Amino acid sequence: MTSRLILLPAAACMAVLSCSAALAAAPGDHQAHLEKVPPVPLPPWPDADQAGMGNTQGNGTWQRCAFHLMQPEAMSYELSYPRTATMPQSPFAEPETYRFDPSSGIPGTRHGFNTESTSGNIGGQGTQLDGLGHFAYLPEPWSGEGEFPAEALQYYGGFTQEDVKPGPEAPLARLGLEHLPPIVSSAVLLDAAAYLNEGEPLAAGDLITQEDIQAMIEAQGLAWRGLLPGDVLYIHTGWGEHWDDDRYYTQGPGLAYDTMEWLEEQAIVLVALDNPFTDPAPEGMLTGEAIPKGVPDGLPFAIHHHNLTQSGIYQIQNARLGELAADRVWTSCTMILPTLTQGAAQAPVRPVAIGAPARP
Repeated sequence: MTSRLILLPAAACMAVLSCSAALAAAPGDHQAHLEKVPPVPLPPWPDADQAGMGNTQGNGTWQRCAFHLMQPEAMSYELSYPRTATMPQSPFAEPETYRFDPSSGIPGTRHGFNTESTSGNIGGQGTQLDGLGHFAYLPEPWSGEGEFPAEALQYYGGFTQEDVKPGPEAPLARLGLEHLPPIVSSAVLLDAAAYLNEGEPLAAGDLITQEDIQAMIEAQGLAWRGLLPGDVLYIHTGWGEHWDDDRYYTQGPGLAYDTMEWLEEQAIVLVALDNPFTDPAPEGMLTGEAIPKGVPDGLPFAIHHHNLTQSGIYQIQNARLGELAADRVWTSCTMILPTLTQGAAQAPVRPVAIGAPARP
């Protein structure tokens, strides 16, 4: 497997230096811990790879996690929303519904038990993870006339529709979430609401640019560390405050397209915002009346496109990040375990972060 050096924002390592040398400006114990952590695998990945940046996960990311787990003041933070029939529902997926059955028993025994049933697009609602098989692309835009030309779709790694989805109702034969290892890694939280809007939620269509991300890393005292290969990146926009509003799933802020290649260079494993799309969605975008600024023609969901079909970075939508941001937990150990459904493109997920608060 070929490796390459990742350039850290605050200390551009020369190719002949180790990444541990680039961490020399890190504060105290954390820096000392990171210097002892083994390197993680780096792209490019082998041909026919199906895990993307999931390949970064392993002993190196686990040991980075250990520092946060050992802190006496560490706390556990729930980063998912409870799943209910009244939660906001994606306009792109069948609504998720619940049935709670009466208590029942087994004749001849003293046992009693309760059960429930769930239906709808479970993986596409609530706090959920997008796998690499979730998005594909056509060689040119579809006019909307006639049958959708699914046979022309291309996927991450150059896989074709025949490779990935051999039949209209078949599970994914390639790029299913069974190829994603458990994500157990260090996480960085960037508070865009605080940095860009004085703590108020960003507006629909607002862009978080590469320059914004690098400036937040600096402002939050993380320049010594930057983003490390295999990191999870959480970005708090404040849009989660609209979770109970009708407009939550109709619009929102998101990442600017100029962040994509840079995040790929950092080799992060996953990015999660407290919004429904990761992409910016100005008012009117979902009805075809607006498109985000700076995206390529025919790719209004350009962030989805690049992450899932080009760089292999996974996404979580609808992360609950308000508490983590309020406690200023800029770095943490995060654990992300999507439901392991063979051939699935998306999955419900319950991410957690464990880190020490740094309240002002």
